[in-house]
Amino acid sequence: MVALTEHPPDVDIESSSFDSELSTEDHHDHQLLELEELRDRTYTQSGCYKQQVKELQDHKLEGIDQFKCGDMVVWYNSWFRLFPGKLRSRWSGPFIITDVFPDGTIEIKDKGGTFMVNGDRLMHYIGEPMTDQTVEVFYLDPLYEM
Repeated sequence: MVALTEHPPDVDIESSSFDSELSTEDHHDHQLLELEELRDRTYTQSGCYKQQVKELQDHKLEGIDQFKCGDMVVWYNSWFRLFPGKLRSRWSGPFIITDVFPDGTIEIKDKGGTFMVNGDRLMHYIGEPMTDQTVEVFYLDPLYEM
């Protein structure tokens, strides 16, 4: 019975074929050495790939956690349990940074006042700038008047 096997593209099939001059034990040792060389080469290639991916990811993350005064941020409030549930967002904001301390504490302000939070719980706000515009609602139907 003939078994078909697929070989990796790096392996030369002719060099790994059975040579009549080699004994069975020598041939087995030769195949084990080839397998070990292939495993070593794969290990080094995966290390190079991991290094390249790490450098790429680090390059994308440069300066992302640098907060400056005047930046708009959102705050992860882990104590917020007013409406418990899976779909309730715990990110509050946006807030404006008023002061940055060297120990990682950041002072933020909103309409209610200023308070200090841990910088690890903040994330840059990506959205429209805050405005203090009020919207007046006019009900034309007398049924909906309050």
